[in-house]
Amino acid sequence: MAQTKPATKFKPPKLTSMLGEFKDSVSITKETAAQIIGLPLRIFDAAKKPYKVANYQLTYKKAGFREDEVTGKLIPTTTLSYQLFTETPVSPIWVKTIQEQIKSGDELYFFEIVAKDDQGRIMYSSNLKFTIK
Repeated sequence: MAQTKPATKFKPPKLTSMLGEFKDSVSITKETAAQIIGLPLRIFDAAKKPYKVANYQLTYKKAGFREDEVTGKLIPTTTLSYQLFTETPVSPIWVKTIQEQIKSGDELYFFEIVAKDDQGRIMYSSNLKFTIK
C-alpha cells in the first residue's frame, strides 16, 4: 500500500490591492480617476511581496438623469458597465471611455480580485472602490 504525504495547510496571506498610490476605497477627483485608470492593478502582502493578478472585475457606475415621460421632470438614475479582466491595466477602450466620460457622482469598483503566488495558488485580494467627487 502506498503511503501518501499529508497535505500541508496553506494559510493565504492578507493581500492588498493598489491602483496608483491608492489601496483603500476613497473619494477622488475625475482628473485623478482619468490618470489612474490606465495604470496596472498591483497586489501585495504585508511584507510588500508582489503577487500576479489572475483576474478581477470592474464596475463603472455612471450617475445620470432620465426624463419622466408624464411629468417631464428629470429623475436621478444610474447605469452600470462591468467586465471581467484577465490582464492589467484594463483594456484601452475602457481607459478611453472612462477618461472621456467620468464625472462627479460616478464610481469605479474593482472587486473579486484574484491573485496567484509563485506556486500557482489562488487567493483573493482586497476590493477597491473609487467615488468621484
